[in-house]
Amino acid sequence: MSDGLSLEIRNGIARIQFQRPQVLNAMDVPMADALLDACRAIEADRGVRAVVLTGAGRAFMAGGDLATFAVDSADAANAARRLIDPLHAALSILAAIDAPVVASVHGAVAGAGMSVALAADLAIAADDARFTFAYSKIGASGDGSITWTLPRVVGLRRALQIALLSDPIDAPTALELGLVNRVVPAAELAAETENLLARLAQGPTLAYGRIKRLLRASFERDFVMQMAEEREAFAAGTSTADFVEGVSAFREKRAPRFEGR
Repeated sequence: MSDGLSLEIRNGIARIQFQRPQVLNAMDVPMADALLDACRAIEADRGVRAVVLTGAGRAFMAGGDLATFAVDSADAANAARRLIDPLHAALSILAAIDAPVVASVHGAVAGAGMSVALAADLAIAADDARFTFAYSKIGASGDGSITWTLPRVVGLRRALQIALLSDPIDAPTALELGLVNRVVPAAELAAETENLLARLAQGPTLAYGRIKRLLRASFERDFVMQMAEEREAFAAGTSTADFVEGVSAFREKRAPRFEGR
């Protein structure tokens, strides 16, 4: 793929890389469109068992490309929608698919870059990563689901502090706040990401999907409703080959060999 983004699917792992290093992978409209195309391709490929998002060069993503908005003020709203609509559609796909999605981040993780990282199921960061809400710095309010994910990750009061003040957050603080799951030395980020992806790609993919959807929707349901959804998801999962293998492996006291079906 082109337009500032590449997609590779190999051995059950889909790799999306943002490739506009000259502008720290700032997202423009062609990149947003390419991201949506990539996510649609992943959604259609039943062999995908893990997804990773990375950035080329010195940063994961330094937000949206502000050149997008260098238009007459009457056209600014349309320009914003042209960028945001495909980004939101892409993130909706990644949230819904069975395969776990990992953000592997380094350098600047700002604005839309922070949104994308938070929208992933898991995030691993290099120790040089720096997170910034950034939107309020330009008089904007946020996109890419960040106003949904951020308060769920850090709580409302901390989310308001992060969003209103837009102070930079270093990697250790991001780990403490729960913005990422792990922090590793920058030189080890690629290897540690590969280890995580290999583990996820060998897991029970369909069960992962049910877990993702149950957890993401839990804030919108009451206790009894959530248990009803759990029951139905569990019952549906008993018909999968992975469930049969998991139970058999447990009874036979061996490691399971999941196939994602």
